[in-house]
Amino acid sequence: MSNSLRSSAEQQLSRNPRLLAVHSSEEILHELKVHQIELEMQNEALRQSQEALEISRDRYIDMYEFSPVGKVTISEDGLISEINLKASSLLGVDRANLVHKRFSHFVAKSDVDRWHRLFLSIKQDSTLKEQHFEMSLVRGDGSAIDTHLHCLYRQIENEAPLVRLTLVDISKFKKAETELRIAAIAFDSQEGMMITDANAAILRVNASFTKITGYTEEEVKGKSPSILRSGRQTNQFYEQMWRGIHQTGYWEGEIWNKRKNGEIYPEHLTISSVNCRKGNLTNYVATLTDITLSSAAAEEIKRLAFFDQLTGLPNRQLLMDRLLQALASSGRSGKVGGLLFIDLDNFKTINDTLGHAIGDILLKKVADRLVAIVRQDDTVARLGGDEFVVMLENLSESPIEAATLTEAVTAKILDVLNKPYLLATGEYHSTPSIGVTMFNGKEQVMEELLKQADIAMYQAKKEGKNTVRFFDQLMQTSITDRAALNVDLRIALEKCQFKLYYQLQATHTGQPVGAEALIRWEHPVRGLVTPLDFIPYAEESSLILVIGQWVLETACNQLKIWEGDPLTCDLQLAVNVSSRQFRQRNFVEQVLAVLNATVIDPSKLKLELTESLVLENVDDTIIKMNALKEIGVRFSMDDFGTGFSSLAYLTQLPLSQIKIDQAFVRNIGVRKSDAVVIQTIIGMAKSLEIEVIAEGVETESQRAFLEQNDCPLCQGYLFSKPVAIEEFEALMMNDTDRKQR
Repeated sequence: MSNSLRSSAEQQLSRNPRLLAVHSSEEILHELKVHQIELEMQNEALRQSQEALEISRDRYIDMYEFSPVGKVTISEDGLISEINLKASSLLGVDRANLVHKRFSHFVAKSDVDRWHRLFLSIKQDSTLKEQHFEMSLVRGDGSAIDTHLHCLYRQIENEAPLVRLTLVDISKFKKAETELRIAAIAFDSQEGMMITDANAAILRVNASFTKITGYTEEEVKGKSPSILRSGRQTNQFYEQMWRGIHQTGYWEGEIWNKRKNGEIYPEHLTISSVNCRKGNLTNYVATLTDITLSSAAAEEIKRLAFFDQLTGLPNRQLLMDRLLQALASSGRSGKVGGLLFIDLDNFKTINDTLGHAIGDILLKKVADRLVAIVRQDDTVARLGGDEFVVMLENLSESPIEAATLTEAVTAKILDVLNKPYLLATGEYHSTPSIGVTMFNGKEQVMEELLKQADIAMYQAKKEGKNTVRFFDQLMQTSITDRAALNVDLRIALEKCQFKLYYQLQATHTGQPVGAEALIRWEHPVRGLVTPLDFIPYAEESSLILVIGQWVLETACNQLKIWEGDPLTCDLQLAVNVSSRQFRQRNFVEQVLAVLNATVIDPSKLKLELTESLVLENVDDTIIKMNALKEIGVRFSMDDFGTGFSSLAYLTQLPLSQIKIDQAFVRNIGVRKSDAVVIQTIIGMAKSLEIEVIAEGVETESQRAFLEQNDCPLCQGYLFSKPVAIEEFEALMMNDTDRKQR
């Protein structure tokens, strides 16, 4: 018997002694066991009931929390007291940050007043137990969603009244409704249709739109209708059009648009505003009709497609069409034709100084003069800018005679285009450079002919402008060689094929005062290449900037090495600066950076500038030279006397030295006038207190003349040719040894 049962039995016997007389101890024990079983059964029933309640509660919580619709409980004061996960997701705010927040804070501005009225009516009228309505809500990130709200007012005994809300996101349905409404308007029409949003970004187009414009819906979706603009209408036209749309909600008129293939066409266009139920602007609907078929419009399209708008001459497209026909005709008849490529010299200067309007007047007058010269069957075309092409057909079966006739025409063109032009602000002169190539229709390609004429024109410019050059194979070879040289120059930079040579600058007694750094190219195939053979090509491209920077850095590094040697520590080093290099906006900063990096004495560096460089922009030149002179950098004017020398600018420039050009030195004792020029330069320099050095000194008689006329410094083969650094330093050693002996 268990201790608990024994204790229970003893208690029963102590309270009722008669049991001892009536029952035996076994009977009492049996009754007690029955009583225990009954109690245990009651406890089990109670436990099962409690478990059922917990399961029911968990099921309710799951149904509430994970409901596919949002559920919110709002207090009588409009504060959120409970909210499920779906509702907090719809509002885009963490649930912990929503409890005790006012629900109206999440109602869109446009619906706030309506919400307050509805909420108030639900609380005040007990008969309005339920309400259904649509409302816009604002999420935590500021975005809006359309919702359907089901409101239920509850009054529970001994508890405060509350309102339960069910939220359903109907944004997709609203969007679908809008799209259906737009589609109903747009796509029942056989006209071209275009639908945009309120910001005029294209949403939809119909098949007729694609047929008219050539653009598919995928190509224009999200883009502005301005993709169709032809450029014929001004910005003012479009501003006025949109002003009318904003004021009246509608615009109608004719407009020039451009198809995907570039073709310009006339179009009848209407634009209507679309508003939503609340009256807010949501879309624009445009209908467009192609009216190209009208004869006037068709003629205008032809003019725009094939003729230059400024001069009325055939454009490139029409020229190529006529050139194709001319080649075919030449092939059949055997008669040679000529193609002239004409470019106006210095037109950019006229355009920049007088303005584009004056430049346009000049181009029109050039076009008129060219048309007046040629035959009626010949073609004068404008390719763009100041480039014109004249095509002469059916000249002669003899190539020589055809070339002679072409030359006669070019002589007339030169004569006529050299005559002054009376423009709005006065009388001006403009000259042409003309390149010519002949054609006979025998397997010749149009693009190749134009290229040949262009190459010949370039040659005419290179040889002084205002002249004519005929294309030949030597020109083509020169162009090909120039292209190959350009490639080799880039390789030379990458593989460090450039070297600096040094030419001694000395007194008449041979005392070294410095040197000029001269670049050389050690080409693996061509051998040693001089600057004359590659610098002009480098100057045509940006490569001269990289090369010039390399020369400056190398020269300054060499000066730093010389500073540590008693034989060379007093030497100055002259470095040539190209026009493109000097005209960089940050040229001064570049020089300062190199000086700071090498830590040299700036007064040992001498930058050589040419007269032509200085005259390009005297004011800019003076500013840059003064900035560098302030820190000690010296300047020498190279090739002095060969350009348009002027005391007016010479007195303003902070020059340390003038260099007499070798062209004058070479003629000492040969041409008296050159000797007079040298004497004049020396005298002028002494008056301005500027040092003078003569370059190209090769004979003793030249040196003697310069010494007699007080030119203190010389540079030339008489003293030393340009040599590599090792040979130059050996020259310094020999000079020292000679003096010691």
